[in-house]
This record gives sequence, structure tokens and C-alpha cells, in this order.
Amino acid sequence: MLKVLFGRPERNCAGVSRRNFLQVGSLGLGGLTLPGLLATRGAAESQTVSKDTSVVWLWLNGGPTHIETFDPKMTAPAEFRSVTGEVKTAVPGVTLGGNFSGLARQADKMAFVRSFSVPSSSHNRAAFWVNTGHAHDAKHPSLGSIASRVRGPNHTVSGMPTYIKMGQIGFNTEVQRIPGPAWLGKAYAPFGPSGPARENMNLTTKVARLEDRRSLLKKLDQLRRETDASGIMQGIDGLNQQALNLILGKATQAFDLAKENPAVVAKYGDGLGASLLTARRLCEAGCGFVAVSLQGWDMHGNVRGGMNKRGPQVDRAVSAFVEDIYQRGLDRNILLVVSGEFGRTPRINKRAGRDHWGRLSTLALSGGGLEVGQIIGESSPKAESPKSGLVTPQDLMATVFHVLGIAPDTHFEDPSGRPTPMLGGGKPINGLV
Repeated sequence: MLKVLFGRPERNCAGVSRRNFLQVGSLGLGGLTLPGLLATRGAAESQTVSKDTSVVWLWLNGGPTHIETFDPKMTAPAEFRSVTGEVKTAVPGVTLGGNFSGLARQADKMAFVRSFSVPSSSHNRAAFWVNTGHAHDAKHPSLGSIASRVRGPNHTVSGMPTYIKMGQIGFNTEVQRIPGPAWLGKAYAPFGPSGPARENMNLTTKVARLEDRRSLLKKLDQLRRETDASGIMQGIDGLNQQALNLILGKATQAFDLAKENPAVVAKYGDGLGASLLTARRLCEAGCGFVAVSLQGWDMHGNVRGGMNKRGPQVDRAVSAFVEDIYQRGLDRNILLVVSGEFGRTPRINKRAGRDHWGRLSTLALSGGGLEVGQIIGESSPKAESPKSGLVTPQDLMATVFHVLGIAPDTHFEDPSGRPTPMLGGGKPINGLV
């Protein structure tokens, strides 16, 4: 089950002092504190954005099979077609893999890209391509970190971090680097339970992971009461007060699903569903880019069993998210991207699984003001490669730039002082924008 909510307090909040409060938001970023991050919003060389929009990126870590997800190929020979069958969707002539009946009902609010190609079949190299639009050796900043650099690390009104990560992307030693800021600097790293932005967050209580929601909120409530009684809030400056308000107010409220309509919580479900519901709430509170990861997609054997386990989780959570943002009128403000690092081999192997395949994979998108209810691109008859409408990681990156209002020519100076473009020539996916 994906762990969403951050951490377990290790000791109580007694003995609160003014000095303790000036430690609130210590982010473990080489001495940079949360008040410091809030200050950089005004001091940084930000480039103007024209939209207050958000991206929720659902990362299926390990490389989801494109055939059993969104391109079932039931007219192909038996060793190529979807082993889970297919389901008809709300869009005439469009089918999805057999595990996705919920998404099928929401297909008129989604676009499925069947011609996405990644220049690598290595987990970490491909993950780097998809998250940055560039080759692994380029050490290029990720999309979330670019958004954080352009907008500033925190929302100017709510103080909410611009870039939040839930769950890991990539494998082994590369896990922390793949969705990171590279040479943009640690101030633009993702704010997450396992990232550097939370390593030393202190509220006199050391919080390393926000996992025990009920216990954490109890401690925060205690801290808030002691704060009000002591009058400390009147003795700290504006940026420290904003940092404290973030920790005690909007951030915890966004993560606290007890404040959500119980019927909505029930529709999303636990695990991944709770993650995506939290992501929607974070976006409403001012977060610009939320990366949510679900493990378990490296299906070298028994792809049918793997899909029967993972597919329904994604189906329930994503269909609830899509329906929710459209019902709330958030579909022009929030873009959902469902991706992994690559697809899987078209031919079933001897272990009834599929191996790594960068030449072709699929994407699912919803919201963001995009043109939905359609299929983008076409794969070859055996789902081996794009037949038409090739989409690259650069094109996906350009589409995200468009939704977030980031100028295509945005560039920053690298450590050598050379102006470096963030986008390398990609264009928004044709037919979506």
C-alpha cells in the first residue's frame, strides 16, 4: 500500500519556546529554513507564470504494460494481445484493458496516448527521460523542480510547497535523484516524506515521516493550543509566522482526510485512492506539482496476476479523481498525467510476463483544459512501436509547460554560468492543446 501521510511524532510537544518556533520548518537544505524558502519567493529570479494551475503526476513505477492498460490489441495474435481482455468505454470505438471498467466510464474526460516512445529500456535512464525530457547524462532538473524554480518554492498566499512528492520514482541509488532539482539547487527539491525537504523538520517533535496521521494531528493540536496560550505568535516575524501557519494550518488540513466529505473519501478508497484525494486537496491549497508513485509494475512474470492486483487499484483511484475534478469544476485547473518509465515487450515471454520496452508505451491524461475524450496516436498492429503521431518525453514536457503556464523558452544559468533552456524543442502533444 502506498504510504501517503507523513510521519510519526517521536516525542511530545511539551516545553515549547520562542526558540523552538524559530526552528519550525527547518528543512535540512544546507541550512535553508522554511522561512528562508518563503523569502526566496520574493528574492529569487522567478520568471512570470500566467496560470495558477497544478499537475498531479501518477507514476506507475517499474514500467506498466501498455497492452494490458490502455492499448489492448485484441485483434493481434494471441501472444501479443491483452491477457486481461478489454472493456468498451464511453468513447465509441475505444477500448481499455480488462481491469479498467471505472476508467472506461470516464473515458470521455480522458485522453489516451498510444504512441509514446522513450529512448531507453533501462528503469532509471528511462525514468530520467520521462521526468526531465532529457538524457540521464544531462543531469537536467525535473518538471516539478522547474515548476518550483519558476513559481518559487512556496505559494505566495498559502505557503504550500510548489512541488510535493509521495512515494519513490526509480530504483536503487537513483531513487532520490530522478525527480530532483539537479543544479537548480536544493531549495527546489520535492517536499516529501523521504526527500531532503523533510529530513530535519522540527516542531520540537522530530517528524521524519508523516505516516501516523491521527497521532500527528493530535500533537499539532496540542502545539497550537500551547502557542495560543503562550502568546509566542506575537513575538515572531512575518516569515516565521507564515512558516508556522503552514505547518499548523493549511498543510496539515490538506493532508487530513478527516476534513473531507466521507462519501468522497469512500469513493476514492484507501492506499492509492487516499494518495490521489490528498493530491487534489494539496492542489486546491496551492501546490503546483504533486508526484504520486505506485510500486509493482515490473511484471517480468505472470502479467495477468500482476494486472489483476494493480489494475483495480489504479482503476478505482483514477476514475474517482477524474470524476471528482470534473464535478468540482477543477478540470481546467488540475492536469492528471498517468505514466511510467516505459512499456513492456509486446510478445508474452516464457514466464507469462512482459519485459522492458522503451520503444512504445502509453499515457493517460485528464483535465488541464486539454481536449479529452480521444485517442492520441496509433501503435503498430502488434503494439511494437508508434505507427503514427509519435509523442516523445519532450512533447509531454511541453504539454505540462503549457498547462502550468511556463514559457517554452524558459532558461536558467547552469553552474558554469551558461544559459540553459529547460525545454529542448518539444511541442505540446498535437490534438490535446
